[in-house]
Amino acid sequence: MASLLRPAPRAPLERSRPHWLWHAPRVSIALFVVAFLGLLWVKHRQEADEARDGLVRDILWVEQNIRFSLDREVEQLQQLDRDPGGRPLDQASLELLVSHLLPTSPGLVEVLVLDGRGLVVAAAPQPVAPGTPFAPEGEARDRRETAWRLALSTGNPAWGPVFGEGGEHRFEVFVPRFHAGQRTGAVVGVTALDGLLSGLVPWWLAEKHRVTVLDASGAVVAAKSNVEASGSPERAHQVPLEPPGQGLVLHLASYPTATQLLPSLLTAALIGLAGAMFWNLWALRRHIQRRLATEQALRAEHGFRKAMEDSLHTGMRAVDLEGRVVYVNPAFCRMVGHPAEALIGQGGSSRPYWPPEERQGIDEAIRAARAAGPSPTGTELRLMRSDGARFDALLFEAPLIDADGRQTGWMGSVLDITERKQARERARQQEEKLAATARLVTMGEMASALAHELNQPLAAIAGYTTGSLNLLRAGGPAAGGLEEALQKTAQQAQRAGQIIRRVHEFVRQRAPARAAVHLNAMVEEALGFAEAEARQRQVQLSAALAGEDPVLLADPVLLQQVLLNLVRNGMDAMAATPAAERRLEVTVTRTPAAVTVAVADRGSGLTPEVREQMFQPFFTTKPGGMGMGLHICRSIMETHGGRVWAEPNAAGGTVFAFSLPLEEA
Repeated sequence: MASLLRPAPRAPLERSRPHWLWHAPRVSIALFVVAFLGLLWVKHRQEADEARDGLVRDILWVEQNIRFSLDREVEQLQQLDRDPGGRPLDQASLELLVSHLLPTSPGLVEVLVLDGRGLVVAAAPQPVAPGTPFAPEGEARDRRETAWRLALSTGNPAWGPVFGEGGEHRFEVFVPRFHAGQRTGAVVGVTALDGLLSGLVPWWLAEKHRVTVLDASGAVVAAKSNVEASGSPERAHQVPLEPPGQGLVLHLASYPTATQLLPSLLTAALIGLAGAMFWNLWALRRHIQRRLATEQALRAEHGFRKAMEDSLHTGMRAVDLEGRVVYVNPAFCRMVGHPAEALIGQGGSSRPYWPPEERQGIDEAIRAARAAGPSPTGTELRLMRSDGARFDALLFEAPLIDADGRQTGWMGSVLDITERKQARERARQQEEKLAATARLVTMGEMASALAHELNQPLAAIAGYTTGSLNLLRAGGPAAGGLEEALQKTAQQAQRAGQIIRRVHEFVRQRAPARAAVHLNAMVEEALGFAEAEARQRQVQLSAALAGEDPVLLADPVLLQQVLLNLVRNGMDAMAATPAAERRLEVTVTRTPAAVTVAVADRGSGLTPEVREQMFQPFFTTKPGGMGMGLHICRSIMETHGGRVWAEPNAAGGTVFAFSLPLEEA
């Protein structure tokens, strides 16, 4: 692990260079074999391209011959109806003309003459009864009639669809007939596709290719070839057959022929020799390739880790088993203000970031933390920057394990928690100020009740003083009566002084101080504060104290503040309750591990929504409330390791309670 943190070594690459030079002849032979095989491949590609070009030329030549033949056929059919005398074309004259036309028109098998209604007038070489429809049922009649009507409507030749199943496939060309500028019918030439290919495809082309005509569905309707079609063709090409169109295509395919044995053997021998020569280098190539890949992966891993560590704000520091620093990241250098060169290799008391006055304590803390194992809370230390400034840090350490599973040191991450502690201290001080403010507000609201409470001992003191003066003025023997009056006066003065001291202790701002607190006595004293206000609000206060007075370590003033806040909230909640039912009960219960103080009122209770938010700051249901009382109560309880909550009262109203861990003083 430690080696991964350092830059990847370059020595192995330098030692591998003579290894490459030693194998240079083999590399040259391999390159020669590759070049030779490439030459064979290029020659094979050239031959394949030439064969492809020849196939394209052949199919274009055949397609051109078919087009010229069909165009010549159309011209000859147009000449049949051009009689200078204007005589109609009858059966005898048609047979004579067709006998001269068929030998010169490849594929032409029949000629028909139709009138304007599509009925046969004459046909050759096989006569057809006059008046017979030219398109019988079942032979693509609709499409043939469409082509015939197209020829009559446009005055141009029109080609019909292919027809015929299981035997010879034919198609028709409809050539319009004219008489005195009017279309009087059409001359139909019927061409057989097999005959067309037989007459136009030469024997030498049929020896090389398989020539076929395919319809729109891809079915073969005509073919001519002397090649045995076995397996898939080596190459193929097709072009549309226009005319007659109708989705027909002309397709040429070349099939493999018997190859010569000697060229194949030579090619196989050359390929085998090249493979044998190259196989000797393959193992070495794979070894070098794996080595380079490993080094590249190591560099990539190092770069990834370096970028990740450089982006961290957490300081990282690795030490070996002797305590010497072997690695630091930039964040740690920025934290302590020293460059990495000044830190790596330092160990023991020479570490510049350890304050001299705390080195022994830091050593002991780190040894104890390592002995205890990895801790989720870390070890808090006080370190020193290069300018001598001290700062608080949190150290997390884990064993540094190498590739063999042996521990080589310790890897630690260091967090600067100075600002965190300062923020925590500011928050604590703010909580104390809020608590003191809440106490002042509480005492301000209780001022009238306290004034009434103080009036009683002051009035008694005044009465006893006046009586004593009267006894002295009378001049009689008043020693016994005067002593009793003065004792009562002193008692009332002490009572007034206790009230004043309790108020002063409660409202003055000071740092929290834990001391031994007798909980029953604290509850009675707090209820004594609230007794005067309870009488004014007509609230009956009652307390059920624990049988054995619990003693715990806490701040008595803060606990009184929590209890008084809950008591006053209970009295506020019973403002709308009839006076006879305004009872506030304070109960102290003790368990072996904790003590609980509950304040139960008979008010209107709390809704679930209010109960979820009531301890949040600035949330209040009182028209003039600040919303900080219950939040301060929760903060005080959390500071003491306890908690505060609210729940419905079975007798009506709400029960506010807080619990504290029972720590005997």
